[in-house]
This record gives sequence, structure tokens and C-alpha cells, in this order.
Amino acid sequence: MMSFLETAQGVRIHYETAGDGPTLVFLHGWAMSGRVWRFQEGLADWYRLVVPDLRGHGLSSAPDSGYSHANFADDLVALFEALGLDNAVLIAWSMGVQVALQAYPLLEERLAALVFVSGAPRFTAGVDYPHGLPSVETRGMALRLKRDHAGTVSDFSRKMFAEGELHQRQCERMIFEAIRSESPAYHALQESLASLASADLRTVLPSVALPVLLIHGSADTICPPSASRYMAGQLPDARLVVMEGVGHAPFLSRSAEFTVLLTKFLDGIHADDRPA
Repeated sequence: MMSFLETAQGVRIHYETAGDGPTLVFLHGWAMSGRVWRFQEGLADWYRLVVPDLRGHGLSSAPDSGYSHANFADDLVALFEALGLDNAVLIAWSMGVQVALQAYPLLEERLAALVFVSGAPRFTAGVDYPHGLPSVETRGMALRLKRDHAGTVSDFSRKMFAEGELHQRQCERMIFEAIRSESPAYHALQESLASLASADLRTVLPSVALPVLLIHGSADTICPPSASRYMAGQLPDARLVVMEGVGHAPFLSRSAEFTVLLTKFLDGIHADDRPA
């Protein structure tokens, strides 16, 4: 079911819900929308799925400014409060992982577990953090966005898949499914990319007092798999699964395998709470 939430700041957040049972909340990544999770819709047979579009993405409104991770996190908290979500599992991908970490201190009491997919606590590499991309890459992407907004997003989508991971026809279909929504506004992409490039959520990791499943593709060139290995070493209760030969979007290219990994983890969190 499609719905909208208007936040206290006047931002309209689009979200969809399906199913009944323990709650799973899915967060997408930069330049995408909640549609990327369409291959997990079958989980609605056992769970209540809540899939929002981040502000400036998908069908959510795009204010003139306000695209920091704190803004995204505040919208997520507002959604949890408006829907009365408790004991939820928050499943976040790519930039969504950083949004989840940003929101964690505000949502800890409402969460049962976390799932981080192809994420990183910091997107760019630094002197004491070699698990990101060189900062010059994000600057280059910002320049390409300015020259060719739609083309840059399309190229980024293609880079989500490793060479040989998908056949060309399948790749085109996957990309179509991943980005088939309202194209994010240029200013929303630029400002959220700047936030992604500057954010550093490493200090949150040791405070996460919940079970965390980390899933990462071994061939991910957007967020290196070493970023999830780093997080696994910093989180108190973490399990890491590396999917061989997979790029940045395992839930798209290996949706069945991904869903098996996810449901096994969920079974250990609240199998007793699912409807028969």
C-alpha cells in the first residue's frame, strides 16, 4: 500500500507497506528508491514490510536543502514514530547503512536487529581508514552529475554489477527495475553525495548493542568488501557473509540467495513472532 508521511519540516516521505507480522524496514541507497527491494516482496507472506523513499529520492518530496545524514535519519525516526514501529529489523543498503548508523541512537529502543548490505561507515578513504574510495572519485562524480545528471546515474547503476555477474539483457532489466522511479532532482543528488562523501559514522559501531548481519559482494567496486570486514570487527555482535563474484547489489543480482541469508538471520531474531 502506498502512503505518504509529512514530517514536521514539511517534507513528504513516500513509503509502501505490505504484509503482516514482525516489521522489516528497508532503506535504499544514493540515487535509488525503495523499488530496489522489489525482489524481496515475497517476505510479506511472513513479515510486515515498510519501504520508504529517502527525501529527494523516488516519490518523496525534494526540498531545496537539507540532505545531511541527520536529515535522512530524522525522517526515518518520524516514520517509525508515525507508524508505531517497534521490535523492527532495519535493513539498509549502501548509503542507507550510514543513515541507519546515524539514526541508531534515536531508534535503538525500537529495533530488534540490523542488516547492513554493501555498506561502509565512511565512504571515502583516509589516512586511518583505507576501506573507502579515494575522495577524488566523489569529486569526479559530482562534476559528472553537473554535466549529465541522468547519464551519471545510469553509469553508476551499471557499476553496481561486477563484470560477468549478469548477462547483458539481464543487466538491463535489473538496472531498469533498480532505477524505474521519479529521477532524483539534481540538487538532491549533489547535496546527498556531498553528505555521503563527508560522513564518518565509525564511532557509532561499538555502541550498537544489537545483532547485525553484514552482507557484501566480493566484487563490489563501489563499497569495498573490506569496509564490511572493518565493521564486523567493530560491532559487538556481528556476522559477516561475503557473496563471491557479486557486486554492489546482491539483493538484485542474487535475490534468491540473498533472501535465504536474510531469512535465516531473521529466524534467529524473532521466528516465534511470525504468523503461522
